[in-house]
Amino acid sequence: MLRVGLTGGIASGKSLVGEMFVALGAHLIQSDAIAHELMQPGGGVYQQVVRQFGEGILNPDGSVNRPRLAEAAFGTPGGIQPSRIQELNQIVHPAVMRREEEWMTEVGRKDPTAIAIVEAALILEAGSEKRFDRLVVVTCRPEQRIPRWAARLRVDEETARREVTRRMAAQFPDEVKIKAADYVIDNSGSFDETRKQVSAVYGELQRAAGGE
Repeated sequence: MLRVGLTGGIASGKSLVGEMFVALGAHLIQSDAIAHELMQPGGGVYQQVVRQFGEGILNPDGSVNRPRLAEAAFGTPGGIQPSRIQELNQIVHPAVMRREEEWMTEVGRKDPTAIAIVEAALILEAGSEKRFDRLVVVTCRPEQRIPRWAARLRVDEETARREVTRRMAAQFPDEVKIKAADYVIDNSGSFDETRKQVSAVYGELQRAAGGE
């Protein structure tokens, strides 16, 4: 089995690329979805997160309000409210990575020639790239990030700009990610252009996995 990390900066198109890989036959899990599950009431990190960030991050039903948690964790532009993202990551990342490892082990048990992809924004930032046999980095032009985030979250561009700016502050720049990558997929162009790149990379991954 081939263990593949799929990463990239905010609004670069990681999820789109991940969907394309799945359509070609890869297995995929999203670290953000795992984190969301673990932060549900009764989840593995729920109590720790609430204890660390306070009940002000909760909805009336006791579930975590993710925008409020993001505001508390990422801080505010200009440093008025300092970033606490490292505190959140120290709670969430170990539990997420354990779940990813369990999932990859199970995929490999069922199919020794499988391509198991973990889609995660902070693979390099977490220092977890060594867990993977290959690293795929998705990029786009800087000016594309804000309108893409605005469209995805259905918010105005000023709200998107603030969110993208504070999240980018917690991520390595594309130049660093590209240097660490085995494959780079440029998602700046059309859907078909991205799909062609994904198809070419998938062929390489299949050969590395022994599936061809």
